[in-house]
Amino acid sequence: MNLIEPILAQAAAITQLRRDIHAHPELCFEEVRTADLVAAKLAEWGIPIHRGLGTTGVVGIVHGRDGGRSGRAIGLRADMDALPMTEFNTFAHASRHAGKMHACGHDGHTAMLLAAAQHLARHRSFDGTVYLIFQPAEEGGGGAREMIKDGLFEQFPMEAVFGMHNWPGMAAGKFAVSPGPVMASSNDFRITITGKGGHAALPHTGTDPVPVACQIVQGFQTILTRNKKPIEAGVISVTMIHAGEANNVIPDACEIQGTVRTFTFETLDLIERRMQEIAEGVSAAFGATCAFHFNRNYPPTINTPYEADFCRRVMAGIVGNDNALAQEPTMGAEDFAFMLQAKPGAYCFIANGDGAHRGRYEGGGHDAGPCTLHNPHYDFNDELIPLGATYWVRLAEEWLGHVKP
Repeated sequence: MNLIEPILAQAAAITQLRRDIHAHPELCFEEVRTADLVAAKLAEWGIPIHRGLGTTGVVGIVHGRDGGRSGRAIGLRADMDALPMTEFNTFAHASRHAGKMHACGHDGHTAMLLAAAQHLARHRSFDGTVYLIFQPAEEGGGGAREMIKDGLFEQFPMEAVFGMHNWPGMAAGKFAVSPGPVMASSNDFRITITGKGGHAALPHTGTDPVPVACQIVQGFQTILTRNKKPIEAGVISVTMIHAGEANNVIPDACEIQGTVRTFTFETLDLIERRMQEIAEGVSAAFGATCAFHFNRNYPPTINTPYEADFCRRVMAGIVGNDNALAQEPTMGAEDFAFMLQAKPGAYCFIANGDGAHRGRYEGGGHDAGPCTLHNPHYDFNDELIPLGATYWVRLAEEWLGHVKP
């Protein structure tokens, strides 16, 4: 493994920063303390900063040995926010704020980019500019979209933008990246079926919305099996059905909620259209009415081919070809997708291991519970900090040193 020695030398100090962020998690658009810490460290290392994009976003500006006069620039992005969930870990750096937890590793993402920032500022072994994007509100708030709305790419013009997420379950020391869709769009729906309530012993006097909802939920699966092309990916998950207050009363209404995930807008358009047709048609057939609401939250994350291949070559130079893997697409979603709609770039995975790294804190290793994303037992693997930072530095240096054909 070809790690940068000065980054290794600073790994312990950056690890302490990571654990400090982990102990003080902040939710969407509330990342004031985290943003203050990031800004303070960048300023300490002589990096000019801009604050306020997307409410709490921070952008660091590192010019190379030419002072940025070449006009070339690259963007590197890390997310800063935590999740609204309770942490079950008991190590010293566990969350000190009830109901808030860094269960997705954004504390580690921030730490890796800080480690890269420190090295880039001290050595400046490149011509051009590296923009360090510390983004708020990835977990449902669309912080990337908000930073773009506030002028991210106008104020900091860059040729391409890159992101990275830790991936539990993949052996540490590996990366994964691929061209095309790598994460799905995230969408939610709410359907309210209104019938006519009454006594459960006299169902013929009303219009029961519950069997209507059941027919609709079953009908949705035919969209995936009979309307969508079999080779195209799509998920419809009904996750909530709410109706009724008493076991002898037919309710007036029933509400269905859930999520839809796709890799393409064409499939998403098809699913949304057919869901509405089925919901409204089935409701009408049973004499009920239907209010259909469909929200498109995050678009699919689609890596551009040239940039994804460039990332793979950088990874291979650090960990070897066998450890620079093809990225298996996931139906999870990521608001870095908004940045990739605006700029070429790629979003990659860095392996977080199997969770054994927590044994030194929990005293139980695997007995501490699963170390999957969005799990109350999760913790970022600090051994990744020098590896992830090395990747960021090499990516920036090599990108700014090449000419895209």
